Amino acid sequence: MLSTRQLRYFVEIAECGSFSAAAERLFIAQSALSRQIKDMETRLQTPLFERTARLPRLTAAGEAFLPRARNLLNELAKASEMATQVGNGELGTLRLSHSSTVPMSGRLLRGISDYLSQHVGVSMDIAKLSSEAQLEALADNRLDVGLLRLPVLRQREGVQIVPLYNERLLLAVPPNHRLAVDKSARGIDLAQLKDEAFISIPHPQRGGLSYLSAELCMRQGFFPKAARVVSRKTTQLQLIQAGFGIALLPESMQDIAPPDIHFLPLADPDCHSTVALACRQNPTALAQRFINTCTNHCGSELARDSDVLVDINGEC
Repeated sequence: MLSTRQLRYFVEIAECGSFSAAAERLFIAQSALSRQIKDMETRLQTPLFERTARLPRLTAAGEAFLPRARNLLNELAKASEMATQVGNGELGTLRLSHSSTVPMSGRLLRGISDYLSQHVGVSMDIAKLSSEAQLEALADNRLDVGLLRLPVLRQREGVQIVPLYNERLLLAVPPNHRLAVDKSARGIDLAQLKDEAFISIPHPQRGGLSYLSAELCMRQGFFPKAARVVSRKTTQLQLIQAGFGIALLPESMQDIAPPDIHFLPLADPDCHSTVALACRQNPTALAQRFINTCTNHCGSELARDSDVLVDINGEC
């Protein structure tokens, strides 16, 4: 089989018009160059050059071979460049997923926009998955990066998270709810919600926002009472709007909520939720570039160094 070096030597001679000039440009001895071309002709079982007293001239076989040799070298150069770009995270498709309570809006959307503007060879495939499904997909190499809310209860080996930022929680109530009408200027005390119906109740094997909401309520001495219809997905906004119940939701959910849902401040300053970025323990260059851009853009309060990864239960 011909080598790429031989192809390059052949094209160089054809373009220079002589063995000596090609040898000078290739920084090799003319005798070595001649041996390589002779080996090519032996392998092809046909001469590529007519050796004349003055300058070598391409044979008919050489004329037919030259454009294809050029194309092969060009394609190899493109393939090499593509491989380098993919390896460096400059080219490819980033598979990103987010939980329903991490809307693609605000700072996250701006971070994605900045990342794509800085990496013109990258595209993104965005899906919506629960936190647990994201961790499973990451462990199975079906996902590059996940965006979720802490805490995460179920662990996956080889999966890590990067805390991004804290976001205050608000009380979301339906139109004409008594708290929307009689809201206090200092904020709503969680203890006032003891008899309210919550449309988001924690699952025994799932963490995230519903788990956090229940924990905050239990600190006030009660477990949130379940509404007749419950959801941990974005549909909870429609359930609140329809009057089925209330929920503690992050501030960013206002960006996608129906306009007649009321978001009320809470009196407790510790009522906040943490958005985190999940990835494999050894992320690809493509994923690592997104992690760096996202953590820097979001102004991470919890991970000052964008290269520091934290394991799934929060231990360094």
